[in-house]
Amino acid sequence: MDNRREFIIKSGLLLGASFLPFPSCAFSDGNRKLGVALVGLGYYSTDLLAPALQQTEYCELRGIVTGSPEKIPVWQQKYGIKDSNVYNYENMVDIANNDDIDVIYIVLPTGLHAEYAIKAANTGKHVWCEKPMARTAEECQQIIDACKKNKVKLSIGYRMQHEKNTQTIMKWAETKPYGEIKNVISEAGYNGGTINPWKLKKEMGGGAIYDMGVYSINAARYSTGLEPLAVTATQSTNRPEIFTEVDETTSFKMEFPGGIIVDGKTSFGESLNNLEVTAENGWYYLRPMQSYSGVRGKTSDGKILSPMDKNQQAVQMDDDSLAILNDKPLLVPGEEGMKDIHIVEKINQAAANSSRVLI
Repeated sequence: MDNRREFIIKSGLLLGASFLPFPSCAFSDGNRKLGVALVGLGYYSTDLLAPALQQTEYCELRGIVTGSPEKIPVWQQKYGIKDSNVYNYENMVDIANNDDIDVIYIVLPTGLHAEYAIKAANTGKHVWCEKPMARTAEECQQIIDACKKNKVKLSIGYRMQHEKNTQTIMKWAETKPYGEIKNVISEAGYNGGTINPWKLKKEMGGGAIYDMGVYSINAARYSTGLEPLAVTATQSTNRPEIFTEVDETTSFKMEFPGGIIVDGKTSFGESLNNLEVTAENGWYYLRPMQSYSGVRGKTSDGKILSPMDKNQQAVQMDDDSLAILNDKPLLVPGEEGMKDIHIVEKINQAAANSSRVLI
């Protein structure tokens, strides 16, 4: 299937799943909600996913998997989690026998995603995996294979593809309201605050290119509706005493079909949050383009893309729940996450060898 046709199909699924009314007959047994177990109770689970699960319509928080016993009573008291739905990393295989839990959401450091996503798939439960999907494309494929073998659905936590203004940008990649796309600027990064120690470790999938770079890469792909052909890149750091193993900043240039050039950048030392598309007859942007809220934009002819008033993570998890309940394709399947990791590997190769690398 060529890139364009694949994008048309995907766009249709995106817009349909997000905006069409949900039929009352879609659930197999009334208004059942899917039970979600979060694996890893760090910042993202604690501050974002768990609160979002209090706003979802089609799924709810029912279980936790943690290696920190001191966190268990806090979570149980706050969210009413039963003793029988509390697991550690050694006994999480027993979730296979727990009818309360339908989905296992992997929210661990990137370097652990493959191991635990495969364990989750082997329980026979559906798998949600945070981005970036894994450290290598090979690991991504292993996750995909495990989910297919166990006949469970796999979704990657790309919340932006569930966000309404991002979906508009994706639609415009196909409809081209401002003519043929010529250039794209795609940047994601942050500066300030403490960097989680595992994000400084190569073996754990650390570095700006993994943590923030996948936003830039994915945006380059969805804003053009195409797949890149080649890439050049440079990597640098202003804090070599900290960034001994991974990149602090990566700048890359991606070549797309039709002569489209995407200038991408990601960093742990610079605040970056911009997606800008220049076409034959105008331009449009999202700025910020990947914040947890307040994603907004503007066009050259004065259109305003106002922020979505819903919680992004809640929308993401509801969309994924509907796909499971209705046995429909997911908005962001494992193959989508793997494409970005394949590109990450090529960017790292280009930077290491100071060369143009074909994708």
